Amino acid sequence: MHVPDGFIDAPTSAVTGVVAAGALAVSLRGARRELDERAAPLAGLVAAFIFAVQMLNFPVAAGTSGHLLGGALAAVLVGPYTGVLCVSVVLLMQGVLFADGGFTALGVNVTDMAITTTVVSYAVFRALLAVLPRKRRSVTVASFVAALVSVPAAAAVFTLLYAIGGTTDVAIGKVATVMIGVHLLIGLGEAAITALTVSAVIAVRPDLVYGARGLRQPLTLRVHGALVDAQAPAGASTAPEAARASRRALWVTGLATSLVLAGFVSFYASSNPDGLEKVAHDKGIDKKEERHAAAGSPLADYAVRNVSDARLSGGLAGVTGVGVTVLAGSAVFRAVCRRRTGDVAPADTGL
Repeated sequence: MHVPDGFIDAPTSAVTGVVAAGALAVSLRGARRELDERAAPLAGLVAAFIFAVQMLNFPVAAGTSGHLLGGALAAVLVGPYTGVLCVSVVLLMQGVLFADGGFTALGVNVTDMAITTTVVSYAVFRALLAVLPRKRRSVTVASFVAALVSVPAAAAVFTLLYAIGGTTDVAIGKVATVMIGVHLLIGLGEAAITALTVSAVIAVRPDLVYGARGLRQPLTLRVHGALVDAQAPAGASTAPEAARASRRALWVTGLATSLVLAGFVSFYASSNPDGLEKVAHDKGIDKKEERHAAAGSPLADYAVRNVSDARLSGGLAGVTGVGVTVLAGSAVFRAVCRRRTGDVAPADTGL
């Protein structure tokens, strides 16, 4: 759903840019409460994983494909404020390096794909957790529904922005119907990816999942008619060294998965236009689309210039994107974490 330059007029793009900047400022402050030395590396990894999975377009209807937006996934794993930052880092990398999503439309894309999806999904997620049993399975179920709702919500927000500042004269009612309809189908794919990823992380490190905080309860035993807290056995895996090793293993596994998805699996992704591209072409929204300012980038369109082999070119571009995104994201989130806890030596943070 990356909006290119030329779809939305300059005044509306400028307003969304101000909205996006304000939301990012608020998110930076909010992320200080969500991030610590354990969560900051995971947040960088989440950004890289979202970048990788966004390269995997999946077919949803005749001639149309969809891909992960990632707002719900990021919000559940690392928190809503950090989630906005995660998706925004991805959008920035995509726009600067890969000419995906316009520069003048960056505010539109952040507002739509980062802010809307994260805020809507986390609100739905929390509402569901309030009524579901306090179990890990409830986190997975709530994340599925939240992700499903977030995608058509983003489609509705784009339609609203286009109604305000669209550069072509189209029937907004028909655009809204088609946009929300096709993105409801895409939302099913988003929901499946989000739920599977959340359940996988919960299975190995539930304490690192922001949306699962507060669900764990201490084990109690009845002794002589009274309930007492059970003591953890000596040498249990809660020791700091074991916990650090477990976080490192999760980070390495996640990064390796992201590299494989972006560097290899992405070659088999659907080549059909995504939901917005399809609707834009069918309804004439793209008549005034402008050439991306970074169209001459060596990595434009997720391919390495002067590499003739399509598989190798796309794979190298994907691996580069994952690497740059995890570095940029990790730098941002470690800086935010240090603003909260004070300067921390790299050796003390671990993974």
